[in-house]
Amino acid sequence: MKLSNVKLIFVREMRDQLRDRRTLFLIAVLPLMLYPLLGMSFFQLSQFLRHHAAKVMIVGASELEGYDWLPPLVDGDRFEIGLFSNAAEQDHLQIEAENGESDASEETDPLASARAALSRGDVQVVLYFPPGFGESLQKSRQALIARSKDAVASSDAELLKPQILYHSPSEKSRIAQLRVERVLRNWRTGVMRTNLRDSNVPLNAAQPFEVQPQDVAQEHQRHAAVWSKILPFILFVWALTGAFYPAVDLCAGEKERGTLETLLVSPAQRREIVWGKLLTIMTFSVVTALLNLASMGLTAKFVMGQFQALGSLGGNPALSMPPLESVAWLTIALLPIAALFSALCLACAAFARSTKEGQYYLMPLLLVIMPLMLLPMSPGVELNLGNSLIPVTGVVLLLRSLIEGQYMHAAYFVVPVAGITLICCLLAIRWAEEQFNSESVLFRESERLDLGRWLMHLVRDRAETPTLAQGIFCVALILVIQFFVKIALSAAAAQGAIDYAFFRQAIFISQVVCIAFPAAVLTLLFTRNPSRTLLVDKLPKWQMLVAAVLLAVFIRPLGMELAIGIQHLYPPSAEMQSQLESFSDAINIVPSWWSLMFLMAVLPAVCEEIAFRGFVLSGLRHIGHKWWAIGLSAIAFGIVHPILQQQLAATAVGVVIGYLAIQTGSLLPCIIFHAIYNGMALSLSGAVEQAGDQISEAPWAWIISNGEIFFFQPWVLAVSTVGTGAVLWWLHRLPYQHTAEEKLQEARDRQFVDA
Repeated sequence: MKLSNVKLIFVREMRDQLRDRRTLFLIAVLPLMLYPLLGMSFFQLSQFLRHHAAKVMIVGASELEGYDWLPPLVDGDRFEIGLFSNAAEQDHLQIEAENGESDASEETDPLASARAALSRGDVQVVLYFPPGFGESLQKSRQALIARSKDAVASSDAELLKPQILYHSPSEKSRIAQLRVERVLRNWRTGVMRTNLRDSNVPLNAAQPFEVQPQDVAQEHQRHAAVWSKILPFILFVWALTGAFYPAVDLCAGEKERGTLETLLVSPAQRREIVWGKLLTIMTFSVVTALLNLASMGLTAKFVMGQFQALGSLGGNPALSMPPLESVAWLTIALLPIAALFSALCLACAAFARSTKEGQYYLMPLLLVIMPLMLLPMSPGVELNLGNSLIPVTGVVLLLRSLIEGQYMHAAYFVVPVAGITLICCLLAIRWAEEQFNSESVLFRESERLDLGRWLMHLVRDRAETPTLAQGIFCVALILVIQFFVKIALSAAAAQGAIDYAFFRQAIFISQVVCIAFPAAVLTLLFTRNPSRTLLVDKLPKWQMLVAAVLLAVFIRPLGMELAIGIQHLYPPSAEMQSQLESFSDAINIVPSWWSLMFLMAVLPAVCEEIAFRGFVLSGLRHIGHKWWAIGLSAIAFGIVHPILQQQLAATAVGVVIGYLAIQTGSLLPCIIFHAIYNGMALSLSGAVEQAGDQISEAPWAWIISNGEIFFFQPWVLAVSTVGTGAVLWWLHRLPYQHTAEEKLQEARDRQFVDA
């Protein structure tokens, strides 16, 4: 790859984009105008907002009359000002005329007209004092003053409670209800203080102490904590937006203008074209994000300052501008994130046949990336080793720690965050290069969808193995079926106790119906050679079967150590622990060891291998890279497991099984490996449960602690590592049957290397 060619393509694309007035407006002009206009509009509209007092109707107010010792509750058409924290809150509640006297001799309900007024919206809250309420307060007061047990028991038995009626569909009514409730609590405190004072009891007896929280953080630290949650999210959203539209124009737009063919026939290599376009998209992504961030920050500072000057913040200070070092951290983190988003957008835009179609791909990208950016805003999500390994999320959490000034804490996770981000960038760029290397992707023709002809084409023009789209569709179909089956099984389990019959039926449905059956049906419908699709067209050599057995035995200790490490990185929640315990109890229901092995080892091995190393892997191999196919099939294999910790461990094991399937060219070694791998886990778990706390150390195998956690001895892990490596090396030396797509891709790779 020549940097001079990349530079020429970069300059060409930048010149074309800068000539487009719409692009300049969206990238440069709009950010500078959007936020100031929004800020001024919000500031102007806020002047029209007025706090309209909520109307409160008091029914039974006469119950409070005649008791001079009661502190005042009402002052004219407002509640007593002393019941509010400040004078401004008093104007939020307006008392309407009382709706008649609350006399028990009346035939009509005194609340009937009040409820009707509340339903009509004439009032927002009704405060009802039941008959005898004042008398019950008087008896309670007398009991306190007299300090008589009989009087106290009598007052407790006759204690009455006021009621606050509100209309929940009305937001104004809900807010007014909360304010009236706060007023009554303050009034109740006043009544209590009056009773204690008149009975010669110290006020501190009822409330011996008060909790006074005090924030020791300085003002700039509190402001930094606010900015740390806002700035990374806004920055990355605009980085994605700024990368998407130039990518669509540079790929789908050039297809429509007919200039892409001219670029492809130039002396520049496809990789150089990709890097030139990538640098262009990345430039616009960075500029868009920084301009929007600067404009938003200045506008927020101005608007908050105006509200503070007008006293609209209730005395709270306005946010200060973020420190310069936080801007520097944001800029540094923006570069790899912009590269990642630019590569993803470039690959998606290359797949689009038109700019209109390309714009539709923004929503899937947002659905994938947005949860990763929102996860750090969830309560309790902090920067640790496990979270630092999550793409995009780790960068956001690291930025949050840096903006808050927690440099020592952030320093521990710079390497994992940078490593994961770099790997994701390289994979995304590689994907974009693959899109540009595929003529079928770049020059797909637009065609109308005729459902009948399309279905006929799928059945009539079947290939020997499934296509890439059919392999992905199989995974999606399995996940959809699993979703509905899980709901049905959860409902059935909630209705009664779990017995062996239910457990056996649940395993059969989850494996055969959810996984194996969809793959088998799609194989018969969409392929001409089902035996080749499922890798059962030839018998493997006996050495391959022995290698599968040895690989399962050797790799099992490493797999269990990996599972333990994953649990340390991502500890299961209490709810997940409860589900795991329920699953363990269900396993204990199985009457025999052979039945357990069949249900938990053999049946999943057969069903899951038919689906993921059969149909799905055969479809994914049309990508042209066996490791892409192995990795994607492993991810699909991990996703179908219900628990996050299982998903991560299953994905790692899926890579090994996928490699075994491709190197041996048969499904039988994969089934044998899978069954032995699961069977050893069940056997070891059974041994741990039987040992309990009796065995603290077994020098030949493992260390058991509390009958729940076991660690293999170092020499066992060493033998496991050496044995696994030896078997994988033997598999690597087997002759490999390339697909047509893989042969074509290898020829292209050799061309890149020679160039």
